[in-house]
Amino acid sequence: MRTEEEQVEALKNWWKENGKSLLLTIALALAVVFGWKGWQNNQRITAENAAVMYQNLVQAVALASAPQATDDQRTTASHLAKTLKDEYGSTAYAHFGALFSARLLVDANDYPAALNELDWVLAESQDSVMKTIASMRKARVMAAMGDADKAVALLDGLKEPSFSVSVAELKGDLYLQMGETDKARSAYQSAVGDAPQGGRPLLNLKLDSLAVKGS
Repeated sequence: MRTEEEQVEALKNWWKENGKSLLLTIALALAVVFGWKGWQNNQRITAENAAVMYQNLVQAVALASAPQATDDQRTTASHLAKTLKDEYGSTAYAHFGALFSARLLVDANDYPAALNELDWVLAESQDSVMKTIASMRKARVMAAMGDADKAVALLDGLKEPSFSVSVAELKGDLYLQMGETDKARSAYQSAVGDAPQGGRPLLNLKLDSLAVKGS
C-alpha cells in the first residue's frame, strides 16, 4: 500500500505529464460553451433588430401605398426595405421586405426593378411557400410587361399544394389576358374544384362570367 508521500509524488508526476493538456482541454471546452452562447445571443439580437425594422417597414409601406402618399414616404419605405435586405438578408424579414419593395416598384410602374427584387427573394430564400409567393408575384409583373405566356410557364413549375387554388386562378387571369377563353375557363374550373366550398366567391364569379360568354 502506498504511503501518503508516495501518493503525493505520484500525483505531482501525473500533473507534470498531463496538467497542460488537461488545462487546454478545459479551456477549449469553455471557449466552445461561451462561443455557442455568444453566437446564440448574437442571433437573438439580430432577429429582434430585424423584427423591429420589419414592423417599421410595414407601417412605412402602408403610408407609401396610400393614394395621398408623398415622395418622402415612398422613399422612406424603399430605404427601409433596402436596409433590411442589406443588413439582415438571411432572415425571412428581409425576404418579406423585398416583396414589399417589389410592390412599391410595381405601383411606380418600375417593372424591371420589381423583378430584380423578386428574383433576389427566389435566389435567397429556401422556403417553398416564400418561393411560391415570389413566383406568383413575378408572374403578375411579367404579364404586366406583356409576357403573359412566359408568366404561365413560370406558374406551371409551382407545386406547393397549399397554393394550388391561387395558382390555378392566376393562370385563368393570365389566359384571359391573352384572349384564350377556353384555357381560362379550364383553369378557373380547376381552381374551383380544389377550393373549399364557398371559400372563393370572386373565383366563382370569374367562372360564371365565362360561362355566360360561352353560352
